[in-house]
Order: sequence, then structure tokens, then C-alpha cells
Amino acid sequence: MSTVTTTKPSPTASAPAAAAAPAGEGRIGLRANLRHIGALVRRNALQIKQDPESMFDVVFMPIIFVLLFVFVFGGAISGKGNQGDYVNYVVPGLMAMMGMNISMGVGTGVNDDFKKGVMDRFRSMPIARSSVLIAKIVVELGRMMVAIALLLGMGFLLGLSIKGSVLDLFLAIGLSAVFGASLMWIFILLGLTLPTAQAVQGMAMMVLMPLQFGSSIFAPTSTMPGWLQTFTDYNPLSNLADAARALINGMPLGDSVWMTLAWSLAITAVTMPLAVRKFRQKA
Repeated sequence: MSTVTTTKPSPTASAPAAAAAPAGEGRIGLRANLRHIGALVRRNALQIKQDPESMFDVVFMPIIFVLLFVFVFGGAISGKGNQGDYVNYVVPGLMAMMGMNISMGVGTGVNDDFKKGVMDRFRSMPIARSSVLIAKIVVELGRMMVAIALLLGMGFLLGLSIKGSVLDLFLAIGLSAVFGASLMWIFILLGLTLPTAQAVQGMAMMVLMPLQFGSSIFAPTSTMPGWLQTFTDYNPLSNLADAARALINGMPLGDSVWMTLAWSLAITAVTMPLAVRKFRQKA
């Protein structure tokens, strides 16, 4: 009579399978995640160093916009010869506009990186998926700060005066950065969803134009028709422009700061998880 003996599988038998499984995002600690973000930020910054032409929009856009709107529209809005008064109105508004225009470049950059296969390489690494996208945003925020610095410098040359405190000025810059970062998640999501960088640009312009010109960035909303004033009241760019304008000119803030922060939080809460999920699933 033969006996059949059964052997209990060794605890190490499943080790190869476990080792072969890709590292999940949840297994990556905060310190490692920050280290990955830092490395990716350095990689993106080196790309700018190798391609300095990518900074042309950051360098020339604020200078051209200030000169264009102050000398073309300033006289019509503030009266001939009073362009100096218009500088204190339009420059804080243009801070809001800078964030939106620069944010558009994040979406086209992500789309282009997928076309080149760079993102596929990143997704094969044992790093948090969100770190790839956060690094993009950190670098673009740096580009935005350069644009805002040039914008303010140009404004000072044309007579911009800070009637609030220096802290108020930095609060206005910080508020623009927070709102700009939230917009970047929208454009990253577009870059991951649309097939080409041209499609991302086209969709972005369809959104940008009504939001920019249907706001208080360039002109007081009191001069607009009633139905358009209703739109501008709910336009987040109007809230940001009004908040930055109030901080720089020492005016009462009202609800503009809290509305801008609420918009930023809501946009990020909705689009960030969608963008990270799309990044994981994109073929």
C-alpha cells in the first residue's frame, strides 16, 4: 500500500511572483515621493536649459501684453494721457492672465512627452504616478514666477505703484500661483485625453478667450451689458484679478480672495484625481 505525501509550499515560493509585481503607488513613502519629484523637476529644468527657446513665451509675453494693453487700450479706458492710472488696473489683472496662458503649455508638453515615449518610460519605473505630473507643475510654476517678475518689472517702468504693503504684493503673487497650479491640472487632463498637441491648443484657446475677455482683467465690468456682468461675477479670473488688484492697490478685499481659493481647491479636487487616473490608464 503506497502512501502519498503532500508537501506544504515554502513561504518563499511566491517570492518571484511578488517581486515581479509592479510597485504600487501606495507603497512609496513621502520621503521617496519627494525625492522622485525632485529628480523629475531637475530633468524638466535641464530640458529648458537645453532648449532655451522654450522660455520665449515667458520672457516676451508679459512685456508685449503690458505695452499693448497700456498704450492701445489705456487711453480709451482711462482717458487720453491717463495711461499711468490704467497701469495699476491692468497689471494685477495680467497676473491672472499669465497663469492661465502658461498653464496651457503643461498640457501640450505632457501630450508631446507621450508621443515621444518618455511617459511610457516613467510609468515603467517604481515611482508614484502623481510625482511625474507634480514635477511638471512645479517647473511650470517656476516659469510663471519668471513671467510675473518680468510683468511687474515692466509695470514699474510704466509707473506701477504698490499702494498696499510688500506682503500684500507677495500674497497677490502667491494667489496667482495657487490658481495657476489648479488650472494646470485641467490642461494636463486635456493633454492626456486629446490625441495631439494641436488639439490641446485648440481646445485651450476655446476656453481661454471667453474667460479672459469676459472678465475684469482689462476693463471694469460696470461698462459691460447686464448678461455679461452676470458671467463675469462667476468667472474665476475676475475673482483673481479683483483680489490681486485690491492687494496691490490697498483696496478692500471683499470676497475675492476666498472665492479664488475656493475655485482653486474645487478645480484641483476634481481634476487632479482624474488626471492621475488617466495617466495610469493611458495606452
